[in-house]
Amino acid sequence: MSPRADAARNRARVLEAAQEVFAAEGLGASTEQIARRAGVGVGTVFRHFPTKEALLSAVLAARLETLADEAERLAADGDPGTALFDFMARTVEASGPKVAYADALERAGIGTDQVVAPVRGRVTKAVGVLLERAQQAGAVRDDVAVAQVFVFIHGASRAVPTIADDGVRAATLRMMFDGLRPR
Repeated sequence: MSPRADAARNRARVLEAAQEVFAAEGLGASTEQIARRAGVGVGTVFRHFPTKEALLSAVLAARLETLADEAERLAADGDPGTALFDFMARTVEASGPKVAYADALERAGIGTDQVVAPVRGRVTKAVGVLLERAQQAGAVRDDVAVAQVFVFIHGASRAVPTIADDGVRAATLRMMFDGLRPR
């Protein structure tokens, strides 16, 4: 295997391990824990990610790539309204770690805009296709723009996961979705 392929594989393993360790241990988890989980040395982690902020940035970008993958997959499947609302609900429900990463980066003086810039166009395009298909199917109001969908997801991602009761959380999200549906 060429060194480039090996390095790419190690980088992917470190990213996956970082997501797992941060989810289990919190953002205070050590680089050593991440290296151990990835099955690599600490030096390998630092070669790919010279600072913890660089690692958090890469993890956040990887999560956004996953969102883009999911949006693209959903846009090609089934009922357009269900696809959009399922995407939004899953994104909000899974937002806890993403919000934590973004907050940690902001506290370190790293704006998330620069982190998400490389994947922003892909995510925007994929969500735009989901929205357009849902609007064409009559499931979403015609006056909703893709920028508003992102504002909705951002706001809901900050608010909805803080609701402890699963039933209340789900009902709140449904109520919020009703604002996007045609009158």
